[in-house]
Amino acid sequence: MEYQRIKVTFEENVARLTLNHPEVLNAVSLQMIRELNQVLNEIEEPAAGVRSLLITGEGRGFCVGANLTDSEGGMGEAKKELPLKEWYDPFFRRLRDFSLPIVIAINGPAAGVGVSLALMGDLVLAARSAFFLQAFRHIGVIPDGGSTFVLPRLIGWPRALEMSLLGERISAEKALEWGMINRVYDDNQLMSEAWNLARSLASGPTVALGLIRKAYWKSMDNTYENQLQVESDYQELARKTEDYREGVAAFRERRSPQFTGK
Repeated sequence: MEYQRIKVTFEENVARLTLNHPEVLNAVSLQMIRELNQVLNEIEEPAAGVRSLLITGEGRGFCVGANLTDSEGGMGEAKKELPLKEWYDPFFRRLRDFSLPIVIAINGPAAGVGVSLALMGDLVLAARSAFFLQAFRHIGVIPDGGSTFVLPRLIGWPRALEMSLLGERISAEKALEWGMINRVYDDNQLMSEAWNLARSLASGPTVALGLIRKAYWKSMDNTYENQLQVESDYQELARKTEDYREGVAAFRERRSPQFTGK
């Protein structure tokens, strides 16, 4: 399928998904969010052979939030209902429930719902020049895309409120210090490092990696007893895979495992 506001390429079992509207620093229009919902179906199709997902932005920015000039999406008009329930929320739920590990490379500014998207990565890498901005307060609205749920669990209640109430820029280095992201690289190294990491995940035990990310998401709402049950259930699923048998055999034979994602 051809897309206008995103790009997707497939190489070495990695799907590279690029937000592609650099003229507005990849601000999200209704067309873009529709395409994002659609492309996840394409990526998860077994025939695609994808074993990890890398998300980044085209040009100078990662994503600076909703496109307020998008007439179709109604993002800039108070009289229009925002398409959150129909398009945005389903997309973020799909990322939460995604069956593959997700690497996100923040190549430039991440603001508004762009921060929400950044928070959905299992491993989040940022260019040294990147920054994060909860920009919602500057136009008189509240954070969305699930960031009021995820952000305080990553960096704590006081810092999450500080970001959201003050709307101040947070540098990549500060985001790393706060535990909001995983790694910071020089701008010219970011994409090669992100690609290497995505390839490494793609060569791993794909089913188990997907179950690991799902287990951690489950833990956000579960009691300890419920989480023990999740671990038991998912462990049984992992033990039924060919990769589990290969991992055990490789351990016994003192060699590196050759995982196939099955």
